[in-house]
Amino acid sequence: MANTTAELEALLMQRSLTDAQLLTAAEASADFKILPEATVIKIGGQSVIDRGRAGLYPLVDEIVAARKNHQLLIGTGAGTRARHLYSIAAGLNLPAGVLSQLGASVADQNAAMLGQLLSKYGISTVSGAGMSAVPLYLAEVNAVIFSGMPPYSLWMRPAAEGVIPPYRTDAGCFLLAEQFGCKAMIFVKDENGLYTANPKTSKDATFIPKISVDEMKARGLHDSILEFPMLDLLMAARHVRQVQVINGLVPGNLTRALSGEHVGTIITAS
Repeated sequence: MANTTAELEALLMQRSLTDAQLLTAAEASADFKILPEATVIKIGGQSVIDRGRAGLYPLVDEIVAARKNHQLLIGTGAGTRARHLYSIAAGLNLPAGVLSQLGASVADQNAAMLGQLLSKYGISTVSGAGMSAVPLYLAEVNAVIFSGMPPYSLWMRPAAEGVIPPYRTDAGCFLLAEQFGCKAMIFVKDENGLYTANPKTSKDATFIPKISVDEMKARGLHDSILEFPMLDLLMAARHVRQVQVINGLVPGNLTRALSGEHVGTIITAS
């Protein structure tokens, strides 16, 4: 390891940061898993939180019970209010970075509301700057809440078409799971998982219990249940090589998924 480190340091002083030999040397260094026992849960904005009490209260009870046995990082989606803001801002010809800020404000609101519901159990909300305190929250109460929108703000990468921010709350929650080296990533939606078509509008939609990213793209399903740029993030990931999408409106699904059960659709990197 010492020789590898010395070689990498020498290359870093001499080469471009995109040099092939430098990248190979950097690849030889194993990533350190920061929170390997934690699970990231993404609570959908439009699918769950926007339903109000009926959608959220049962999940709150499950989270409170589950945190006794699981370390939970709970991210919030943005949902319907963000879509309304996107509509107005896009109509004003504002760029993706501005829309990203607007979407983040709604995800922040949802995190704040979930935080108030869970505050009596000692489960707090942290902002982007508070991520350094996450290990302390986990050590004390086994759970913490964060806003799912990645903090790209004006630095949001523009989409190939249109001005809707391509990296939204699905991507933000996944990136947190990957960078912390978490053991699992669960997306809590209002459908059982991935289908061959939109089950809300197609009677012939068939449920898909497990699929790879390549298969999703080949079948034209990459823009269905999750933000499709997130699938590319999954393929490039080092730690979180699969995610599960579950129906959070079915009582017990979240608890079962946290215990490692296959209750929705599992999407694999390969």
